Amino acid sequence: MTGGRMLAGRTALVTGAGKGIGRATALALAREGAHVVAVARTAGDLETLAGEGDGRIEPLAADVRDDAFLARIEAMSGLDILVNNAGGNRPRMMVDVDDETLDWMIDLNIRSVYRVARAATRVMGSGGVIVNMSSQMGHVGSPKRTVYCMSKHAVEGLTKAMAVELAPRGIRVVSIAPTFVMTPMTKGMFEDPEFKRFVYDMVPMNDLPTPEDIAESILYLVSPAARFVTGDSLRVDGGWTAR
Repeated sequence: MTGGRMLAGRTALVTGAGKGIGRATALALAREGAHVVAVARTAGDLETLAGEGDGRIEPLAADVRDDAFLARIEAMSGLDILVNNAGGNRPRMMVDVDDETLDWMIDLNIRSVYRVARAATRVMGSGGVIVNMSSQMGHVGSPKRTVYCMSKHAVEGLTKAMAVELAPRGIRVVSIAPTFVMTPMTKGMFEDPEFKRFVYDMVPMNDLPTPEDIAESILYLVSPAARFVTGDSLRVDGGWTAR
């Protein structure tokens, strides 16, 4: 899906767009002709992103957890695509997870995803698409990721329920479930040789996807080619969850 303008005339909102998957997705959507509102907390990341977007990326420095940001979504004249990408993780053994970490992850990975999706549906019309960022961890379990797995399983449940509820309005809702991707958030993890070996041993393809690989999968989900796909999760995991 390169070189075309299949999303010309459409408006997309991408959260967590400053780095990694979100950044690659914003660029991919802009390349296909969409007007992209790119959201991140760091203005500097957004400035460089806008500079790469050929005039189709509008930077918006905001925290997805803030009421003011939700109000800005609801004030939009229309929205065709939401990539609900912002999220985070603090890997720890379950017995070591303190309440502050628990609350932070629930707030960012579940509550904010729900509230942003709710705001988006209030301004989205027929033909709209919402892509919630899940993970392979929304389908399996893994050590040091009890809270993360819980949050991504919640995203999968939210995606299914939204898809059923919004289908009569002509809005599709899907999730994307990558395996580990080499991003600024995960780079430090792979400096641990034992962790790196564990991950590669779990992926039958013995490789990791790039942020651009995930962005291309998201392009499919928001494209006309996925017209009849809703309530489902696209696992871009190199076969991890097929074991």
